[in-house]
Amino acid sequence: MGFGTLAHTFGCKPLVELAEEAGRSGIDFVQLALAKAIADIDTSTGNLSPGLANHIGEQFDRNGVRIGVLGCYINPIEPDLALRRADIARFKEHIRFARDFGTSIVATETGRPDIWKQQAGDRYSEVAWSVLRDTVSELAEEADRWGVTIGLEPVCVHTLASPAHLHRLLEEVPSSTLGVVLDPCNLIYGSLELFEQRAAIIDSAFELLGDHIVLAHVKDLDISPDGKISETVIGHGSYDIASFIQRMNARKPLIDMSIEALKPETVAEALAYARAAASGTVTV
Repeated sequence: MGFGTLAHTFGCKPLVELAEEAGRSGIDFVQLALAKAIADIDTSTGNLSPGLANHIGEQFDRNGVRIGVLGCYINPIEPDLALRRADIARFKEHIRFARDFGTSIVATETGRPDIWKQQAGDRYSEVAWSVLRDTVSELAEEADRWGVTIGLEPVCVHTLASPAHLHRLLEEVPSSTLGVVLDPCNLIYGSLELFEQRAAIIDSAFELLGDHIVLAHVKDLDISPDGKISETVIGHGSYDIASFIQRMNARKPLIDMSIEALKPETVAEALAYARAAASGTVTV
């Protein structure tokens, strides 16, 4: 398996410095969100080109690190049409140049449906879903032209709140360009009730979405004495992330896994834990 992390785990830095630090960390790849990670190059919409993308990819390659995925976390259900069109334009630009960066995946989440409450009232969930479907359909057409996969990440408080929601979208937008970014903790962190149902929820994710998974995210969840749920480094929380890593490795051999909830000083420990889990040397 390939284990990486968000490029901006190391901060927003000049490109050469960022790539060197990523290389020293021992990761296999980065999930690169351009604006969050690269301090000395203006990567605003309209500024990307094959040359710039190749240059960025080459800096990481020189340090033994792949760009495994471009993170372009837009809000595809933004109610303000002008803002939504700007987000769509940015995502399309990432699609067009993804392969010049050295990857074929551009990933996003899908926004909270309650952002539509003011405009749509009780119909906010229905309206948000319709907007999401239209946005994803448009992006899928662009991805098909460029041979790129859109990685959709379900989150329990977002429009794609469950494996069933994402399965429904895959049926309503039947495009082979759509893939799944599966973060088990993002499906269960919303409440203790969801956390207690974690086995059934993750079973559902593998059953409904397994064929479409293109990337995994891993972190851990800490449960405080008063029942609050927060993210923590893998191996330090209450979620059995080692079992998930092993299950994912069996279901999708050699898939890339991006480790989240990290700081530069915790990357080495998390990598060691993830690789031990993948090899079966962590007790689960």
